[in-house]
Amino acid sequence: MAATLAAGTAALLHRGTVIPAHPLALTADRTLDERRQRALTRYYTEAGAGGVAVGVHTTQFAIREHGLFRPVLELAAEETAAVAAERPFLRIAGVAGPVRQAVEEAATARELGYDAVLVSPAGLPHATTDDLLDRSAAVGEILPVIGFYLQEAVGGRELPRPYWRALADQESTVAVKAAPFDRYRTLELVQGVADSGRGHEVALYTGNDDNIVADLLTPYHVTTPTGPAVRRFVGGLLGHWAVWTRSAVRLLADVHAADAGDETARQRALARLAGDTDANAAVYDVRGGFAGVIAGVHEVLRRQGLLSGIWCLDPAEGLSPGQAQEIDRVHTTYPWLTEEDAFIAGVLPRRPA
Repeated sequence: MAATLAAGTAALLHRGTVIPAHPLALTADRTLDERRQRALTRYYTEAGAGGVAVGVHTTQFAIREHGLFRPVLELAAEETAAVAAERPFLRIAGVAGPVRQAVEEAATARELGYDAVLVSPAGLPHATTDDLLDRSAAVGEILPVIGFYLQEAVGGRELPRPYWRALADQESTVAVKAAPFDRYRTLELVQGVADSGRGHEVALYTGNDDNIVADLLTPYHVTTPTGPAVRRFVGGLLGHWAVWTRSAVRLLADVHAADAGDETARQRALARLAGDTDANAAVYDVRGGFAGVIAGVHEVLRRQGLLSGIWCLDPAEGLSPGQAQEIDRVHTTYPWLTEEDAFIAGVLPRRPA
């Protein structure tokens, strides 16, 4: 039997919201920094995010080998309990691996109070698309499923239009995250979901950190089983929104206002299009082939006082040559990034290092 969302969180998911992909706070000896992990979660709730995604790529998939999957999910669940009691708030857990592992991780997430799971296709090179669909169906008996089109540079694979139709056909699928960093593949995902008889029940979320504003503002004209329709990405579940989160909340508010006919809001959002992509190129280390993607996110948070360092579980992961200078450049170029620093300093108490 397919798992379902509570009414309030389902309405929020389909209306569209900001969901940061939660990073991992580590100490210099690469153990969990619980205090700063909790502070990061509080930053996202204070910034106005409508949820958090934990145990995903930005959290580092290696938390599983280090015995950190449950502790990290538990900390986020504890820190978001109060806000979830006051307003709808989506707690999403990333699950990975073969069927048994993914189901066990989903069961852990359900036990900890999570609302849905983002099912990663990474690490299963020999699995067929039918295998992936069977895994999603099994996980969907535990918690509602968010499908995930992950870019190949960080472990994803090509997933064709029929796959997305079949995934949308599953009653447990409540949303999909498009993150192939590819316009053709993104369009195939939207078309595939639209091909399903229940495609209108599946919310579209962008994960294309390189094309956030364009994804959110684009009306996708598609053909559905009941005729022509327009589908839109209603929100984002993004590693890029793990930094400058208050700015992301303001951007999405402008996008929703623009969709309702506010031309001034549309122009404000369009003014962010190139700048947000430029900032993402620096943080995600596009010049270095995404080698410094996690460290880049950490570096922004370190500069803001939210992390004490940029350490990753893999000691070999760090900033690429020139990446820090690129982050310097975008930070001084775009005013909405410096405004975030003022928000953090003014709203959240700085924690001693």
